[in-house]
Amino acid sequence: MGGALLGGWLDQGAAPGSITIVEPNAAALPDQLNQDITRLRSVDEIAADGLPEIILFAVKPQVMDAVAAPYARFAGTATYLSIAAGKTIGDFEALLGAGAAIIRVMPNTPAAVRRGISVAVANAAVTDAARTRAGELLSAVGEVAWIEDEGLMDAVTALSGSGPAYVFHLTECMTEAGIAAGLPGDLAAALAQATVAGSGELMRQSGAETASTLRRNVTSPGGTTEAALKVLMGDDALQKLMTEAIQAATNRSRELAG
Repeated sequence: MGGALLGGWLDQGAAPGSITIVEPNAAALPDQLNQDITRLRSVDEIAADGLPEIILFAVKPQVMDAVAAPYARFAGTATYLSIAAGKTIGDFEALLGAGAAIIRVMPNTPAAVRRGISVAVANAAVTDAARTRAGELLSAVGEVAWIEDEGLMDAVTALSGSGPAYVFHLTECMTEAGIAAGLPGDLAAALAQATVAGSGELMRQSGAETASTLRRNVTSPGGTTEAALKVLMGDDALQKLMTEAIQAATNRSRELAG
């Protein structure tokens, strides 16, 4: 995700010289990293008078405590932006100090193709200017939504953070159903993938039209689509299953934030 954000910033015209990457493992850096981007192996290599505007933590939650703690010395000047699932604002305040300006973000994987959505929540130390700047940086890879209640982040994680996997599984299921109906496997896969991808793009470009409206638009009375929807929507079958799945993911997110 850090690589996706970096690519988005560069695509939007960010000056490579304004970016510093701290990465102990050189092999983890992108192969074609712009040579004007400063690369350091440790936070200790940042000059004493270095005053970063935004510090992005893009590491796994399991190592976050060890990685983040040395950055506490920038708490008076920088805003911290975290994309680590399960790490709360309180966790970072404990590491960086109660007065640290912290924004917690949940992006999702379509950010890799600039079609993601990121949901962000800030603590009281984040200024309006820093909030605006963070929003600009996140918008490089898709849409941005802000919430005021951090408690909603578990449901956000369950819906949009994990959501791409649900769509991929839907595509798998459509492929298998097509094969069961007699289609060759490669054709069934191509039809399912193109249908899901195209429908998503149609929904994106339809603006104010809701998913319900789009569904009704392609459902002719007495037709094939209606026959299928009677199975999927009968007794709210798919809705109940999806609600149960997202609740399970929400509960697990709470446990991980524990």
